[in-house]
Amino acid sequence: MTTLAAGGAPAGLPDLTLLAVAAGLVVLAGLIAMTEAALAAVSPARAAELARDGARGARTLQAVAGDVVRHLNLLLLLRLLAELTATTLVALVAVDTFGAGWRAALVTAGAMAVVSFVVVGVAPRTLGRQHAYAVGRAVAPLVRWLGRALNPLASLLILIGNAVTPGRGFREGPFATQVELRELVDLAEQRGVVEHGERQMIHSVFALGDTIAREVMVPRTEMVWIEEGKTLAQALALFLRSGFSRIPVIGENVDDVLGVLYLKDLIRRIQGAPEARQMPVAELMRPATFVPESKPVDDLLSEMQAARNHLVIVVDEYGGTGGLVTIEDILEEIVGEITDEYDVERPPVERLADGAVRVTARLPVENLGELFDTELPTDEVETVGGLLAQALGRVPIPGAEAEVAGLRLIAEGTTGRRNRIDTVLVSRAEPGDAPDSAGRGEQADPRGNHNRSEERQPADA
Repeated sequence: MTTLAAGGAPAGLPDLTLLAVAAGLVVLAGLIAMTEAALAAVSPARAAELARDGARGARTLQAVAGDVVRHLNLLLLLRLLAELTATTLVALVAVDTFGAGWRAALVTAGAMAVVSFVVVGVAPRTLGRQHAYAVGRAVAPLVRWLGRALNPLASLLILIGNAVTPGRGFREGPFATQVELRELVDLAEQRGVVEHGERQMIHSVFALGDTIAREVMVPRTEMVWIEEGKTLAQALALFLRSGFSRIPVIGENVDDVLGVLYLKDLIRRIQGAPEARQMPVAELMRPATFVPESKPVDDLLSEMQAARNHLVIVVDEYGGTGGLVTIEDILEEIVGEITDEYDVERPPVERLADGAVRVTARLPVENLGELFDTELPTDEVETVGGLLAQALGRVPIPGAEAEVAGLRLIAEGTTGRRNRIDTVLVSRAEPGDAPDSAGRGEQADPRGNHNRSEERQPADA
C-alpha cells in the first residue's frame, strides 16, 4: 500500500485511511448542514408549544431556538472545519498519487465539489427542512452543549471578522442568519403553498410598521364636515347626500375640529321627536380623537381597536387638520380597495338620447374636449372629476353642477367606500342657464332653501 513521505520525513498514514477519514468528515459536515437547515426552519413558538405538550427534547430545542443565530454561527464554523479538513486530506492523497501538479489539483477540486454538493449541500439540507422538528429535537442537546463549550471561539472569530469588515459589521456575526420571512412567503407562492393575493396581504402586513398615518389618511381637501351651529335636520340631509355615517364637526374653520357626529346618534335622537330636528349638532357630537401624522399605522390600528373608535383626526406638524383616518383606510392597506355591491364598471363614455354625454370622473379632460370640440383648461387638473371640483372650489357630491367653457357638468352617482363621484353628466350649456346646485357636502334645507355653507370636501366615515 502506498504511503506518504515528504523530503525524507517519516511515512504518514496510508492513502486508504486518509480517504476514510475524509469520507467521515464529509458525512459529519452533511449532518451539521442538516442540523443548520432544521434549526433555521424551526419556529420558537412551535418549539414552545411542543415543550408544553411534553415532547422529548422540545425544551432543549426551545432554548436553542431562542438563541438560534449564535448556534447557527457555531455550526457553520464546525461545518467549514470538517469540509476544509476533508479537502486537505483528499489533496494529500491526490498529490501522492499524481504528483504535485495541476492533475492533483483538478482531481481534488472536482471530487470534493461533487461530493460536497451532494452529501453536504443537497441531501442533508433537504432532510433537515422536511423534518425540521424531529431533527431539531434529536440534535438540540448536543448543539446546546457545543454552544456552551465552543461559544468563546465562535465569538472571537466573529469579532475578528467584524474588525476586518468595512463598515460597522454585525454584532451577532455575518455568517448565518435566518431566512427573511418575506422571502419564505415568496418561495411559498412559487411552490403553490400560498396564493398570490395571500402573499400580497402578508407583505402588506409587514409594511404597516413602516407606514405612517399621513400616507393612509383622507386629506383635508377631501373631507366632509359640518359647522357646530347647523341643525340635525341639515346634518341628516348632508349624511344622505354624502353617504357617510360619521362627519367631523368644526368650529371657526376646518382646523378647529370640535367633535364627530354619528348618523346612528342622529337617527336615534330625532326618531319620534320632530322638535329635535332643530337641535344644533354640537349638542349631539361625540369627542374627536387626534393623532399626529407621523404615527405608525400598526400602532394606530391597535389603539383604535382598543378604544372602539372608527375615525380619528390627523394633525399635521403645525397643529392644523391634515385629514382623517378610519379603520377601513388601514384595512385597505392590507386587503386592497374595499368596494360594495353597488359599485359597477361603467363605460368611459356613454352618449344619451338628448345629446348629453355621461363620462366617468376619471376621464381625461383632453378626451372630453375632443367629444365636444371644445378647448378645456388642463393646466391644473387632468380628469373630468378634477375639472368639476376646480370649478366648484370643493369636491362635488351627487347633484353638484358647474359650467366650464360652455359645458354644463353635473355630478352623478358615487362609487367606493369613500363615495367618490363615479360619473359626470356633460351637456352644452344653454344661454341664460346657471348652476343651481352646489358641491360636496351641500344639504337641502327642510324649508326648501338651499344652504350652501355646509358644502364640504368628502370625509371617509
